[in-house]
Amino acid sequence: MSDLEFDVVVVGSVNTDYTITGPRLPTAGATIQGSAFRTDPGGKGANQALAVARLGARAALIARVGKDERALVSIQQLERAGVDTRAVLRDGQASTGAALVMLAESGEKQILTAPGANDKLVTSDVLAAGDLLAHAKVVLLQLEVPMATVEAAARLGRAAGAWVVLDAGPAAPLSEELLRDLHVVRANCGEAEVLTGVRVQDEASARHAGQNLLRRGAGAACIAAPTGNMLLSPEVQLWLPHVPVRAIDATGAGDAFAAGLAVALAEGQSLADAARLGHAAAALKTTKPGAQAGLPLRAEVLALLERINRDGSWRG
Repeated sequence: MSDLEFDVVVVGSVNTDYTITGPRLPTAGATIQGSAFRTDPGGKGANQALAVARLGARAALIARVGKDERALVSIQQLERAGVDTRAVLRDGQASTGAALVMLAESGEKQILTAPGANDKLVTSDVLAAGDLLAHAKVVLLQLEVPMATVEAAARLGRAAGAWVVLDAGPAAPLSEELLRDLHVVRANCGEAEVLTGVRVQDEASARHAGQNLLRRGAGAACIAAPTGNMLLSPEVQLWLPHVPVRAIDATGAGDAFAAGLAVALAEGQSLADAARLGHAAAALKTTKPGAQAGLPLRAEVLALLERINRDGSWRG
């Protein structure tokens, strides 16, 4: 394999997460005393690249960070996991992105981000890393970098024959042109409502939102509902009910799903099996604290899949 060939190339953000855990999330204007504070590397792009590596695939990240100590910590963590960071650029003016995470003991979360250098990842940076995208099996995208950058990466990935997968967070409208470049778009409830106007509450409404995205040009859609994930394509309709686990931290669960989906597609697995792998990876992530520290290993995900299949928990 060439040193330019990767299973998954991620284009996205790098942050530092500052997390406070408390008994519940505060309402507007309220102050709640928390029980724990931690600082961790994060950002949807970095999370997904690390998750891909932990699932046993070859990952590279295209991103922009500041020239600060926080950037060094994030890059070192990625490299220790085996992620190729040659296309992670150091910005001389902007600091590394940051996220303030409020985490309830139930696992529910609220996040406020300061993009910093993530906002400086521009189209020319993607074009400069075009050789990485040209040799990728899957190009994995999110929306914590400028939309024009996402659109450029999607075009390049599609033109190169890669699977193009978008995790549509944080929520933002998508152009019809971008949707047509996406083989798979993944959205949680809030993101799906922004994209489609459909309030996702259950299996039926998740299906309705997914159908909207398919009509507008996406190859497939995976919509997270409160009780499970709905996968839709012209050939597949699959409902994956939530796996019963003891959730303590949902931060990074969506990134684990996207990574599992991308890794399986890179391996040539079917779209349905790819969604199953992502679904199991996301469930396991919620059982451990930390957006990156809690990302599961491949053996853990396969063990959970074996248990689910043995119990007959999934249909479709």
